[in-house]
Amino acid sequence: MNLNDLVANVLQQQRSTPDLIADALREAILQGIFQEGQSLRQDEIATQFGVSRIPVREALKQLEAEGLVTLHLNRGAMVSVLTATEAQEICEIRSALEVKAIQIAIPKLGKTDIEKAAVILEATDQATDAGMLAKLNWEFHATLYAAAERPRLLMMIQNLHVNCDRYVRVQMTQMDYHERSQKEHYQLLDACRQRDPKAAVRLLKRHIDSAGEQLVVYLQQKTQKH
Repeated sequence: MNLNDLVANVLQQQRSTPDLIADALREAILQGIFQEGQSLRQDEIATQFGVSRIPVREALKQLEAEGLVTLHLNRGAMVSVLTATEAQEICEIRSALEVKAIQIAIPKLGKTDIEKAAVILEATDQATDAGMLAKLNWEFHATLYAAAERPRLLMMIQNLHVNCDRYVRVQMTQMDYHERSQKEHYQLLDACRQRDPKAAVRLLKRHIDSAGEQLVVYLQQKTQKH
């Protein structure tokens, strides 16, 4: 899929709102169609979507709030670059928030929630596409956390996932991480099935922390190469 395909998907919905444009641009960034540090020209994007610059500007502001785009007063918009230090901070915040979410969720998890999470893991076992792996990874975690019934907390966690998503895709496909991640997911699901909050917290914290450490090392090495 390329940018034209993403644009076509939006235009087929017969409404070109800032949200829809943001969805397409977000996916373009996550897929690497737009590379980190790349300039995003509002007039070119507006032309591709067949809209004025106003909804494009609103879409870029939305992506700025998500940490995917940086807006400069005189230089316009560019795809944000995630540094190793920023990645470490994001993973530290993720660890704290997601541990809280699972603690609240476990007593409320129903059989349907567990079954849904298990189906997602089975689908993940079969998936090979980086984008689909990242999508299923989020769906698994979100399914468990949703039982906490804390929509603001879940939204904050999702935003942090989006910040790291494009790099998680690299982890899943290039850094021999997928198999280990799946093993940890199954262990976490088992702890949730057993209604064991201590085990779930321990497993989840280790899962997030180890992935964060690997991501930080990757970004440090990437910076050194440049």
